[in-house]
Amino acid sequence: MRILHTVESYLPLKHGMSEVVRQLSERLVILGHDVTVATSFYSGRSVNVINGVNIMSFDIKGSLGEGIQGDVDEYIFFLSTQKFDVIVNFAAQQWASDICFELLPKLSAKKVFVPTGFSGLNLPAFSNYFENMKTWMNLYDQHVFLSNNYRDINFAKKNNVRNLLLIPNGAAENEFLKIKDDFNIRTHLGLPSSIKIILHVGSFTGFKGHDEALEIFLKSKQMNTALIFVGENFDFSEHGLFFAKKINWFRKFSFFSVFNRKSLKALLFFLKNFKSMYKKVFALKLTREQTIACYQQADLFLFPSLIECSPIVLFESLASKTPFLVTDVGNSKEIIEWTHGGDLLPTTIGKDGLSRANIEESAVMLRDLLADFDRMENFKRSGFSSWLDRFTWEKITFQYEEMYKRLLN
Repeated sequence: MRILHTVESYLPLKHGMSEVVRQLSERLVILGHDVTVATSFYSGRSVNVINGVNIMSFDIKGSLGEGIQGDVDEYIFFLSTQKFDVIVNFAAQQWASDICFELLPKLSAKKVFVPTGFSGLNLPAFSNYFENMKTWMNLYDQHVFLSNNYRDINFAKKNNVRNLLLIPNGAAENEFLKIKDDFNIRTHLGLPSSIKIILHVGSFTGFKGHDEALEIFLKSKQMNTALIFVGENFDFSEHGLFFAKKINWFRKFSFFSVFNRKSLKALLFFLKNFKSMYKKVFALKLTREQTIACYQQADLFLFPSLIECSPIVLFESLASKTPFLVTDVGNSKEIIEWTHGGDLLPTTIGKDGLSRANIEESAVMLRDLLADFDRMENFKRSGFSSWLDRFTWEKITFQYEEMYKRLLN
């Protein structure tokens, strides 16, 4: 089959959707298919073929809701003249899918839409966009959703959209079944082997729950425990710079919680435990191999994110035998029901659609879970078993391949 996957960003850039498309595309190439990815131009991408996947880059940015700029005509010409058997648009509200919508009736290929959440469904700027979406979706031959109960699939059901299919996210066997013992995060940071590690993975965008995770950790008053953030943008983006300063300030003074509890008791607690609290929060940029090692060596994965669709990091946590605590965000509640590999933090979902953890209650939950050995072990066993049985990228790729074949037949 000749397959086109469209996505806003792709390797060497690494984001949630680029990772999904990478995993699927590279595995479909291994299965013998001709796969092309249409994506944004990136100056750091020096080749047009990565691991067998053809890359077509277009200097375009934006969305129909906010405006599209760049070489739109070049992309339209590419879609109109290249002959593919299947075209798959990954994620709404970005140019690579949005430009396709008006072209759908003219494209002879079988057309698949993977909406990935409709994060802007309730935003005024996208009101006309989602009114038109009711028509656009019925021009596709198939829709793939990551959850049985989230705003994109609920929108489709409400508006009588046809051909709905659930295929979840996952994590890769070839990455996580092998123990990464050539990198030890405790040794790397000069931490004792006895220290427990709480891990958060995600680039700093302001929406991945970095500030919330830090507050939960500090409120929990965990002794002999380190909080490690792995990701990018900690040092050079506007938000990342603020976060990096907060981390460095905590490392220097280590009494963040004292300001929230102005009491002699809190001050005495700080003075008594200064050495054990000092320098226990880290923000790091690591390689993929080192990040996987962190997953495997962590005691708990903490992810109080504000907005998600179906967090890949939870599946990677399951594959690492690392229990997780997550906000009620995206389909995290569903992932817990599927796998029993973690628990849901007390969460309030605001009118803006963002999920926010209750810091005080979450801190208690974190502390209690780390102290409950049997519950932690149950999360590890159940989560890993469920991932291996249902949520590996290998199994998920076969589901996509079977769908493509069925559409063509």
